[in-house]
Amino acid sequence: MADNNPFPGENNTGHIWDDDLRELKNPPPRWWTILWWVSIAWCVVYAVLYPMIPPPLVSDSNKGLLGWTQIGEYKDGLAELDTVRSKYESRIKTMSAKEILADAELSNYISHGDGAGAGKVLFGDNCSACHGSAGQGTVGFPVLADDNWIWGGSIEKIVETISNGRGPKATIPSPGMPAHGATLSLKEINSLAKYVVGLSEGKDDPSGKKLFMEKGCVGCHGADGKGLAALGSVNLTDAIWRFDEEDRLSSAAYTIRHGVNQMGNPKSREAVMPTFGSRLSADEVKKLAVYVYKFGGGK
Repeated sequence: MADNNPFPGENNTGHIWDDDLRELKNPPPRWWTILWWVSIAWCVVYAVLYPMIPPPLVSDSNKGLLGWTQIGEYKDGLAELDTVRSKYESRIKTMSAKEILADAELSNYISHGDGAGAGKVLFGDNCSACHGSAGQGTVGFPVLADDNWIWGGSIEKIVETISNGRGPKATIPSPGMPAHGATLSLKEINSLAKYVVGLSEGKDDPSGKKLFMEKGCVGCHGADGKGLAALGSVNLTDAIWRFDEEDRLSSAAYTIRHGVNQMGNPKSREAVMPTFGSRLSADEVKKLAVYVYKFGGGK
């Protein structure tokens, strides 16, 4: 190629493509060369000061003259955080969730205080996947920031729910809503669904209410349809829907037909709260309860 170089006076390698595309032999800019040598020098200095060379290049990773390690920095940060938290955590151990909630300093520590960890990190690690990062809820999982509480929203009830869970596999199992597909006709199911949707819209259909009373719905949801916290039956008169917000009529009919948490029925709705009392300490449960209560919906 060099013998047939069409640019004989140019400082190129003689490699020519497409008639005029060639590789030149110009040196890099001086500033680039200086930075290149500086970067090499920096790597050497870094390798001397910090651990950098891993096995099997050496028998054991070099420790560095400064003796710095990531795990050491982590432990130092953790110790610093524990120092900040200790004055609060020692008090929390001796108090109930209700007493912590009434203590402005401890309550603020759990919600917003130093090491925002007290409640926020616990909630993020254990609850946010289902209930959302701010308790806003997701499809099939309740909103924690409103005042609609199936099992009660007092601080004591929230502690109980976190500790024991809710549903068939909870520490204290709850049966859920029975499936009525085998005992009610399609017409009755649709009439009840229409009545339930009407209740959430402020309507009260006499014929639907009669069916509601006759078919035993009143036994769990109450004569006023507002539910019973002792049974975990939902309030039918509000506008809060846990399942399928878009098509309320079809959603209500489906729930009446297949029930909720009916084991052995693959079409049944699932509304299960895991038991956290076995995986979290008593102090962590109290902190979580206070954090959830302070979303604004506790009552």
